Amino acid sequence: MRNLLLDTWRLLLFQLPGVKLKELGRGHFYLGLLGTWLAGVGRYWDHPKAELAQILGLGSLGYTIILAGFLWCVFRPIAGSQVNYWNIVTFVSLTSFPAWLYAIPVEKFTRLETAISLNIWFLALVAGWRVALLVRFVRLRYQLSWGRVAVCCLLPLSAIVFLLAALNLEHAVFEIMGGLRNQTPADGAYLVIILLSFLSVWLFPVLLIAWGWLIYQRLRHKPSKVA
Repeated sequence: MRNLLLDTWRLLLFQLPGVKLKELGRGHFYLGLLGTWLAGVGRYWDHPKAELAQILGLGSLGYTIILAGFLWCVFRPIAGSQVNYWNIVTFVSLTSFPAWLYAIPVEKFTRLETAISLNIWFLALVAGWRVALLVRFVRLRYQLSWGRVAVCCLLPLSAIVFLLAALNLEHAVFEIMGGLRNQTPADGAYLVIILLSFLSVWLFPVLLIAWGWLIYQRLRHKPSKVA
């Protein structure tokens, strides 16, 4: 257990070498699931409108499994057979620990405006931290060029942000900006998602084309089998 915690600590501090990233095992997977579950429970423990799946942390577990599958679909055509789903889902689950910041009930001991600002900073910190970890993982694990790393990491992220914006979150922001309902500490996070969605609308098609071009280049230069 001590080694698992040490590996996770080094991973979160960008110190775990590429060889160890390749060797993430079953113990790391279980530890990551535990961290993901606790992050999911902590995120909604004081949310007045949270659904049962969110309260139980099942939403975060499901999101991790689906996200790992999405990343596998993006990485596999570029990096080849070295891309392993269980390695990806283990890594993604281990990056859930920074999301424990969401469990801090800042609205309980600060003003509403301050709580909104703090939640925005928490969102930016956690998102930036996890994206940086993903970039390092792809770079070290698959030995790709920085251009390929950028496309492989930004494509799924832009798609996710665009999807979040499509889930009627724009209605919440419209109500916030129009003053049609009372503010909540989560309003700042909704606004950030909407702002990012506008960027994703333009960025996603470009990244998709670049991803397709990288696949074409790889297939073009792939050595043909000799009968």
